[in-house]
This record gives sequence, C-alpha cells and structure tokens, in this order.
Amino acid sequence: MTYVVTDNCIQCRHTNCVDICPADAFHLGPNFIVINPAECVDCALCVPECPEAAISSEHELPDSERHFIALNAELAQTWPVLLQRIDPLPEHATWSQRPNKLSHLLREAEAVD
Repeated sequence: MTYVVTDNCIQCRHTNCVDICPADAFHLGPNFIVINPAECVDCALCVPECPEAAISSEHELPDSERHFIALNAELAQTWPVLLQRIDPLPEHATWSQRPNKLSHLLREAEAVD
C-alpha cells in the first residue's frame, strides 16, 4: 500500500507533509506535489499534516480518484524530490476545497532551490 496525493492539492500545494516524511517520497511540480510509490513507506504520517485533506491511502480512494495512483507514480519519475517545506501557492485560499481541479494540473517540473 502507498499513499497518494489527490485533486485537493492542485493549485494549493501546501507542503506541510514534506517535513514529516521519513522517506523523502514527495516530488514537486508547478502546482501540485506527488508521492513516489516506490519511496513511500506507508507510515501515514503525512495524512494529518495536509490542510487540504489531499492525501489518502490508495486503498481508501473512491473509484473517481483511483487515476491519481498512476498519476503520482508517473509524475514522481520526472519531478524533483522535495526535501523541505515551501510556501503554498499564492492563490491557495481561492482554490481550497474546489472539486475537479485536474484540468488545472501543470506537468512541467519546477526547479527546487
């Protein structure tokens, strides 16, 4: 089992989860972060850290969000590892808890300072 970042993260990109992750499994994209399933140690420490409730166990995902399992795995292959917390996106409050944000996902990787 692994944990998966889902729709609620898109356009918000809080990174509270990164500080608690013992496996450095998070990867940074322009407006989303993902968990590398090959690195996730299934500890669940990240779940309560996310203010958007965007992280779930792959086994608890509803059918409508199961595509995020493959999406996390795919994007983790090209996005850089995120090792420390960064600020959420400037407009995160505007996007918080909006449904169906997948069409707003940006795939081009962002450099990490």
